[in-house]
Amino acid sequence: MQVEELLQRALNLEFLSTEEGVFLFEQANTADLVYVGNALRQKHRPDNIVSWIIDRNSNTTNVCIANCKFCNFYRRPGHDEAYVTSIESYKQKIEETFAYGGEQLLLQGGHHPDLGLQYYVDLFSELKELYPNLKLHALGPPEIAHIAKLDKLSHTEVLSALKEAGLDSLPGAGAEILSDRVRRLISKGKCGGEEWLDVMRAAHQLNITTSATMMFGHIETNTERMDHLVRLREVQAEKPTDAKGFLAFIPWPFQDEDTILKRIKRARNTCTGDEYLRMIAMSRIMLPNVKNIQASWLTVGKKIGQLSLHAGANDFGSIMIEENVVSAAGARFRFTAQGIQDAIKEAGFEPRLRNQQYEYRELPEHMKQQELDGTNMIVD
Repeated sequence: MQVEELLQRALNLEFLSTEEGVFLFEQANTADLVYVGNALRQKHRPDNIVSWIIDRNSNTTNVCIANCKFCNFYRRPGHDEAYVTSIESYKQKIEETFAYGGEQLLLQGGHHPDLGLQYYVDLFSELKELYPNLKLHALGPPEIAHIAKLDKLSHTEVLSALKEAGLDSLPGAGAEILSDRVRRLISKGKCGGEEWLDVMRAAHQLNITTSATMMFGHIETNTERMDHLVRLREVQAEKPTDAKGFLAFIPWPFQDEDTILKRIKRARNTCTGDEYLRMIAMSRIMLPNVKNIQASWLTVGKKIGQLSLHAGANDFGSIMIEENVVSAAGARFRFTAQGIQDAIKEAGFEPRLRNQQYEYRELPEHMKQQELDGTNMIVD
């Protein structure tokens, strides 16, 4: 194998194998990977626009029996700090989100042993009845698999019922690394890698748009990283022609603060800025059939996030009005609505507000006024 040949094949939007991806990641220099990642971004998004979104990442419950070793957020059933979010709390959170200019709730939680399909159908239906314009980007493949197991239903039956109740799109949560070796060690209580992919296949058949993720930099190998990307690409290639499938891919480095994974497996977040940029570029190279790559400023910060926009990323994600899971493991970065736009402009791009379907939205009037006044909307 030759680096130059593989990079040219990538520029031609060819599907590289796992082995070829590993060779590139380990042998190509960063400048060449970043150049190709940026060139591929221009093929998919031939403009100077970087998108961003206003949404709120709220949790249905922190009760979980999956026992993931990288998670500081969950509580076991019966714990003094365990909760299930009330409708009154949702109402407050949603109304605050609307006031900020958002229209979407990113709604996820734990594997609660007592919350089956009917609970989520009732919850989604009530939220949509109260707020017809609310977009629900909710749950994720492990939660769908958990609900299906509790109620002895197929993934398709669960997703169909949730879609009818108001589910608008399915996040790519819980992918971590789609290797069962890794999953047995870090998230044994979650669905396996193939079941994660099967849930996404079912969602695409129902024309439910999805995203995909990767949490890297813990105990996985480079081969397992590249195989993860290849498996996502294969599922995307299987989707019906009228389905959008994976709208975006979001890779982020493992956050290790106070996690069991760090204590027991000696796994530490050693991901440098250079390695993160290489992974952004490799995401473009290995996923030629996924249009959007999102930079994870929450975990890598503003500067590396900005550099990611020159390595293949075209989206800066959300201002994160509320985020509890990744932050509990050490992510400390925050943006305001004006701050995220300024960061995009500083990197040399035009910021555009979007929705979950990656369609551009007009800025809310109060944000336009803030731009004119030079003021800033603070999001804690």
